[in-house]
Amino acid sequence: MTTVPAARHALAVLRHLAAQAGPVPAAAIARDLDLPRSTTYQLLDALSEHALVVHLPEERRYGLGLGAFELGSAYSRQEPLARLARPVLARLVDRWRLNAHLVVLHGREVFYVVEERAPGRPPLVTDVGVRLPAHLTASGRAILAGLPGPNVRALFPDPTAFTDRTGLGPRTVRELRAVLTGVRARGYATEDGEVTRGFASVACAVIDHTGLPIAAVALTYPVEERTSRPEAEPGPRGDDLVRQWAVGVRRAAAELTRRVGGTPA
Repeated sequence: MTTVPAARHALAVLRHLAAQAGPVPAAAIARDLDLPRSTTYQLLDALSEHALVVHLPEERRYGLGLGAFELGSAYSRQEPLARLARPVLARLVDRWRLNAHLVVLHGREVFYVVEERAPGRPPLVTDVGVRLPAHLTASGRAILAGLPGPNVRALFPDPTAFTDRTGLGPRTVRELRAVLTGVRARGYATEDGEVTRGFASVACAVIDHTGLPIAAVALTYPVEERTSRPEAEPGPRGDDLVRQWAVGVRRAAAELTRRVGGTPA
């Protein structure tokens, strides 16, 4: 095994462990990555030496180690994703005069990384550092719709995983599956009053080089603005206006996807 494939396999192991709900057996890693068991153990031993992986001998399982946490912390300190996103969101806000934000998925929640507020717009609950249920937010749905089915089922295994804010939104795995199917069919995600009554959002996912979503870009607007345009004033309204906003969000997400080295869907 040459150096480059070894590095590629080591990265595959780390990404695989990062996608799991908890530590997993070496045999499962070998099976899921289609690697020989001997190679898998060699990779795990090497990663353990650098604290990127930790071995839990009593459980006979492997998980991410302190070294992986340190790398993640360094990433957070440097904020490359936030830095790349801010000018993209600023242009989106300038174009539509609506609040825009960037989120990442953290378990069953979305974590708000950047918020660009339009002049004169009131603050929302989507401030930086806030966490909200992913299944209720447009941005969370945009990310979940791009994940493999087993990942979504692991996050939402039964009705107890579904929290509520306004009495709206999916409450079962089947209902969530239907919502995500709609997102994939439209190419963008929406929510209407499921986070905050009177407000709605439209969102699209940011894709990394593996084709998986790593974040989402969203616009949030007062529901009344869909229909408040005077009849005599030209321009889209209602669903047509939402679709127009969705086009803007999709372009912003595609631009950020390119900036992080991904391939726009």
